[in-house]
Amino acid sequence: MDNKEKALIAAKACDNKKAKEIKLININKVSYISDWILIAEGLSDVQVRSISKYVEDELRLLAEIEPLRKEGINEAKWALLDYGDLIINIFQPEIRKFYDLENFWSNGKKLDYP
Repeated sequence: MDNKEKALIAAKACDNKKAKEIKLININKVSYISDWILIAEGLSDVQVRSISKYVEDELRLLAEIEPLRKEGINEAKWALLDYGDLIINIFQPEIRKFYDLENFWSNGKKLDYP
């Protein structure tokens, strides 16, 4: 399974949990830290935790991978799942605006997710 397929599994998992504004950005040509960045939005602590857990479960089941590290799950203002070649960020709206990762990674190639 290639990295794009893993990113799409994660995006679909976010969508299944009603995440908002799902963005996939391919950064392998502009950064060495990862191949894909996924950015999504949950409207509450509970939803951010739920999305994070479901994404982790789906990637474990379908791609047979585990995160290298997880951050922010308990506070759930911004949850990060780091899979090395895929970094997943799930924000609450005000935190997402503050960090503006879409702008930071604007030189990456965006992949539209319906």
